[in-house]
Amino acid sequence: MFENLLRSLLAPAPTRLPDPDARLAMAALLVRIAKTDGLYSAEEVERIDRILMTRHHLGPFEVARLRSEAETLEAEAPDTVRFTRAIKAATDVDDRSALMQAMWSVALSDGLRDAEEDRLLRMVASLLGLTDVESNLARQRAEQQ
Repeated sequence: MFENLLRSLLAPAPTRLPDPDARLAMAALLVRIAKTDGLYSAEEVERIDRILMTRHHLGPFEVARLRSEAETLEAEAPDTVRFTRAIKAATDVDDRSALMQAMWSVALSDGLRDAEEDRLLRMVASLLGLTDVESNLARQRAEQQ
């Protein structure tokens, strides 16, 4: 089902993903962040759904299907480095800060601040071309939600 997308993610130099694939890749990255601390809580699932609804103007059934596909892709996807590089290629530079805020929002939604999530988000921010300051500002915005 995800063969073409996975092939694109595994390419040495990822190309810009078409919008449906970019949407799915971003959703899968949100799922990966939620699962990093070993707990995939109902709060994290709800936050992912809300983010996907808002960003992509989807209804609840469309979001549930997208998240389900994202959970499958996340389980099959390559390492986070390649995954994030493909998302960077598919995301405009202006949108990366909003994406970082969404990722922090998911990581913080269970009420726990986990060292593994922090480490992953620092790495992802760097791979997206964001500075630590930009990531921290995105985290602060997420905390105020």
